[in-house]
Amino acid sequence: MTEQYQHKARKRFGQNFLHDAGVIDKILRSIRAKAEDRMLEIGPGQGALTEGLLSSGAQLDVVELDKDLVPILMQQFSAMPNFNLHQGDALKFDFTRLNAAPGSLRVVGNLPYNISTPLIFHLLQNAHLIRDMHFMLQKEVVERLAAGPGGGDWGRLSIMVQYHCRVEHLFNVGPGAFNPPPKVDSAIVRLVPHQTLPHPAKDHRVLERLVREAFNQRRKTLRNTLKALLTSDEIAEAGVDGSLRPEQLDLAAFVRLADTLTEKPVVG
Repeated sequence: MTEQYQHKARKRFGQNFLHDAGVIDKILRSIRAKAEDRMLEIGPGQGALTEGLLSSGAQLDVVELDKDLVPILMQQFSAMPNFNLHQGDALKFDFTRLNAAPGSLRVVGNLPYNISTPLIFHLLQNAHLIRDMHFMLQKEVVERLAAGPGGGDWGRLSIMVQYHCRVEHLFNVGPGAFNPPPKVDSAIVRLVPHQTLPHPAKDHRVLERLVREAFNQRRKTLRNTLKALLTSDEIAEAGVDGSLRPEQLDLAAFVRLADTLTEKPVVG
């Protein structure tokens, strides 16, 4: 890269640029992009993954927030007919603008840690458009995404992502693969939206509300943490033991509780 196109990573954007060729190759092999694919890369940075995705022949849209990176990316890739850049905030990006067929969009990103959770929730609102997602995230976030009931990692993020997707923790990446190196380990995760939801809720917004309420005070029993929403009898009617803590319940039990709340008559 010539001197005029050097770019210093910016802390306010949470930038840590991937530079390890072995890790880049391993990520690209996990994604297995093909010429017929419709790809979306969030936060391409200096183009570490972009080049490999484009060389597959796939149609690639990229969303980059940092205006200073736009000329770097355009200089590298604008001559390629399958490259299209959108400058803006992925948290506010309207994915329907891409006119992707339902279930076709393949999303990739080395996500800044400070926006990873809200961005995943934003993407899940468009899950019907998405075939799969491959993200580089903080390792502890991936552990929460892939967690099962009964442990401290199981919580709102695990439940709401697993409601929509199958989660695979693929492999870990050490700080040395980045410039500057972050203070934490990273990991690659694959999220595949379910074609048919395994535990469909009558109203997923009610499920989101109930799960948020349950984990607001995760050390308390469900009887206490959900008392503003459901009585002890209503919790029992859903086939759930109200003396359990939220982390002890699986997704199906949370859906039963949410459906009980959805069907609850409005008083007043």
